[in-house]
Amino acid sequence: MTQKFGLSVALATPFDSNGDIAIDAMIVQARRSLAAGCSSVTLFGTTGEGSSIGSRERDRVFAAFLDAGITAKNIIVGVLVDAAEDAAIQADYALSQGVRNILLAPPSYFKNVSDDGVFQWFSAVFAMLGDKARDIIVYNLPSLTMVPLSVSLIGRLRTAFPNIVTGVKDSSGDWPYTESLLKAHSDLIILVGDERHLARGVRLGGQGAISGMANFVPRDVKLMAEEGKDDPRIEGFVAELLKYPVVPAVKAMVAHVASEEIWLAVRPPLASISAEGQAQLALAFDRLFQSKAA
Repeated sequence: MTQKFGLSVALATPFDSNGDIAIDAMIVQARRSLAAGCSSVTLFGTTGEGSSIGSRERDRVFAAFLDAGITAKNIIVGVLVDAAEDAAIQADYALSQGVRNILLAPPSYFKNVSDDGVFQWFSAVFAMLGDKARDIIVYNLPSLTMVPLSVSLIGRLRTAFPNIVTGVKDSSGDWPYTESLLKAHSDLIILVGDERHLARGVRLGGQGAISGMANFVPRDVKLMAEEGKDDPRIEGFVAELLKYPVVPAVKAMVAHVASEEIWLAVRPPLASISAEGQAQLALAFDRLFQSKAA
């Protein structure tokens, strides 16, 4: 039986006082996550502010991870760009290094686009990748991209590119959609991005998650992602996180759990949440989990 996907931490990206990526701190966080049971780290996804990180920065981070002994097979790379050529270039480099998967979001500048248009965009990316195209997880995140990936579109991509499109990360937060996706595409790696739906999705055949909350409660999320165990604490804390912009809120929690203020910084156009917001989140977290230990 093929091993399930498991839990990948949607690794947050720390920035120093100059706004540069604090690569050493990022590597420490990756190692913490892997030691806590995550099967891989996902670089440059939504939580990692991937759309704000340039290609040269990505290359430096990736090279540093490999030099630090974090193997490519334990790395997933997010690609969150609009031009098919840019997507192919970023994916090509990562695939050439032997990464586990590419997390590929649809283009998001144009809104109200058709399934046909989105299909053609993915087709163009795969054509440019040629023989290197493999292990693509398409990313459904309509709250940010405003480009939903319909169940039928995913089926069309799977049929057209059976050895390339191998999974879907669904961060829609729409349980009826997630349930439909699981029923229609049991042959794909279905990853549930909303932790409130994660355990239920795994019990219906989901293979795990790429999770932002795994940055600070990896062992708890692992039980949901791998065993389908409900955790009301995590479900409750997601509701607290969603009171704030999600990425700054996740980073505030990494700072709280790790006692490292470097995690509070985000890259423009995002802004850090207020000190009051940070304190409220920390209080809610400690109340639910009764400990600062991840």
